[in-house]
Amino acid sequence: MANPLLQTAWLIPCYPLVGTVLAIPWSPAVIRLTGPRPAGYVNILMTFFAFVHGLLALPAAWNQPAQYIELPWLQVAGLNLTLPLEFSALTIGATVLVTGINLLAQIYAVGYMEMDWGWARFFSLLAFFEAGMCGLALCNSLFFSYIILEILTLGTYLLVGLWFSQPLVVTGARDAFLTKRVGDLILLMGVVALLPIAGTWDFSELAVWAKTANIDPKVATLVGLALIAGPMGKCAQFPLHLWLDEAMEGPLPSTVVRNSVVVATGVWVLVKLEPVLALSPFTLSALVFVGAVTAVGGTLIAIAQIDIKRTLSYLASAYMGLVFIAVGVGQVQTALLLVFTYAVAMALLVMSIGGVIWNSITQDVTQYGGLWSKRPASGLSFLVGAAGLMALPPFGSFWALGQLADHLSQTEPWLLGLLLVVNGLTAFGLTRVFSLIFGNKPQPMTERSPEIHWPMALSMTILMGFVLHVPLLLLQWQLLPLTILTTTPTNLLIVSTVVGVGLGGLIYLNQRWAKPVKLGWQPLQDLLAYDFYTAEIYRFTIVLVVGLVSQIMFWFDRYIVDGLVNLVGLATVFSGQSLKYNVTGQTQFYALTILLGIGLLGILVSWPLLSRLSLLVG
Repeated sequence: MANPLLQTAWLIPCYPLVGTVLAIPWSPAVIRLTGPRPAGYVNILMTFFAFVHGLLALPAAWNQPAQYIELPWLQVAGLNLTLPLEFSALTIGATVLVTGINLLAQIYAVGYMEMDWGWARFFSLLAFFEAGMCGLALCNSLFFSYIILEILTLGTYLLVGLWFSQPLVVTGARDAFLTKRVGDLILLMGVVALLPIAGTWDFSELAVWAKTANIDPKVATLVGLALIAGPMGKCAQFPLHLWLDEAMEGPLPSTVVRNSVVVATGVWVLVKLEPVLALSPFTLSALVFVGAVTAVGGTLIAIAQIDIKRTLSYLASAYMGLVFIAVGVGQVQTALLLVFTYAVAMALLVMSIGGVIWNSITQDVTQYGGLWSKRPASGLSFLVGAAGLMALPPFGSFWALGQLADHLSQTEPWLLGLLLVVNGLTAFGLTRVFSLIFGNKPQPMTERSPEIHWPMALSMTILMGFVLHVPLLLLQWQLLPLTILTTTPTNLLIVSTVVGVGLGGLIYLNQRWAKPVKLGWQPLQDLLAYDFYTAEIYRFTIVLVVGLVSQIMFWFDRYIVDGLVNLVGLATVFSGQSLKYNVTGQTQFYALTILLGIGLLGILVSWPLLSRLSLLVG
């Protein structure tokens, strides 16, 4: 007997959409007497309904073939656009992950944004994001997935720009929107080009078509490169990675969602398109290259940051880079496993530092210290989140990274070395942040630092328990690759983790080591601190070219287009001023004018005939 909860799984994105609509009346311009808080409670309730629906539908989809339904949308002029949905353990599980993390983020926001009056806008936008991500998880069409990604780009702009009275917030929202638009525009080219080639946009049909497809390698390469451009922007991959750092200016509860599951939306599309991308080996190599550059660069930049948010934002790009590598080498299951373990660990890390920011004046990690005795819950959450993010057994990411390392050792040994470097740098960077915030002696900024508000502690504690139980869940789901325990690459991963943690503790927990720690060569430190001068490179390349083109277009519009229009206007005014002197009120004068006009018109019309007659007479 079919499970009704599974058959109605299309309702999961609808719950947060209802919450988005219900939150609107509590905006300050509509309802004032109750304050904005009911908007948050309504959205928490609707997110809870979505989470429970997905959680109850998941057992019915487990180990069962995927079910597909189609919702008609547009049928006109031979074009049939229907919204295909896929109900499987993978898609339903993705909605449970999204709704679960968003539910905890909303409860966390009740405490974090207690005194903020923008509750209605904030919670409605969070629910809007949740609906978009759940819709993307269930959608089985590349075309509609692109539309949803565009909606999420708009949501990013609105959510980052929530506190629009601050200049940095406006800049961050604008840059996030424009940077994503670059990738989305190229992705649209690939989406449009793929339809006449494959004849379909459905992911399941594309996978079947790709098995027997025989297309020109150049066409496959161009289409493949266009299709990965969008995920590059969504996942903050080099060179479209700066937006994630600037988006930190938005409210931190939204950062919990953005740095954990929103950045993975591009990966979801990438995984769905992997059979199509595999038609071009160059495209897969490009995926690996982009992921490798971003992974190494992101971890190096994170180590050099002193802003507490930036120390984690670049790690998000780095781990998405590892997922790009996994997809590029054909390890789709490993990529999905890494996304899952990363999402819960990163969400916990952001929550833990959010509690530190909440009641502190500064975000400079060099001005923190000694918070372990004052903030034990936050410190323990950071430790669990860090352990869940690095290759440290038996935590979640250890199994995903170990599986990837085992495969790379057999196919691409140089990528195994890169993975060891990234894992070691991640361990070092997380140990550095923990030592600067929770270790050593209290600083003037941390002499008085009480523990966080109870809604924040509740969300953080629940998520910490989930991160600790991830290995048990993977074991129950039969996703735990136990065979990697005895392999050499896995042992090397553990060694890199130990070395990273050991060096980080030796340097940043050592009172004899001068603080702040500086590299021996200042240009190298500046190179890492300023993100390899990517912003300056943009300014002297893309921004300069766009500025020149804009100036040329302005000159052409001002002096050519406007000049022509002004010339026509002046001629009209001059002719009108001249003709007004011909208005005498006498009928015979008007008749003479008409006859002269007819005569001139006749001469012009018959001029070719008159010229021929003149030739004959001559």
